Amino acid sequence: MEKKSLQKPIKNTRFLITINVLGSAGPLRFVVSENDKVAGVVETALNQYAREGRLPILGSEVNDFFFYSASAGLDGLGPLDSIGSAGVRNFILCKKQKKLLMTEGRANAIAQNGKRGWKAWLTKSFNFKIHSH
Repeated sequence: MEKKSLQKPIKNTRFLITINVLGSAGPLRFVVSENDKVAGVVETALNQYAREGRLPILGSEVNDFFFYSASAGLDGLGPLDSIGSAGVRNFILCKKQKKLLMTEGRANAIAQNGKRGWKAWLTKSFNFKIHSH
């Protein structure tokens, strides 16, 4: 006699999501499983973005991005959250701003530039000459 499993198979719902990338011309669209983790979805989005040759170039480090529901406000989704937990299908992906490290040498350089004025600081910072008329 053959025993039948008493457990019902877990239904894994798949659905189409739309991800708007800040600075990009149009959204990304692909199918995900409701149990997919946000980190995996962001990685897929970055790979698709790069494969399509979109601009601006974003890179591929998942931790460099915020991932938001388009309708849930400012609460971002965590990398281990399930994509289906948000209950929505429209998302926003934006790159985190990198902080400049303030080294002692950099702080001294800025202080010295402050003594010479903003024009000297700007010239040195951007490495180009400003011509006066």
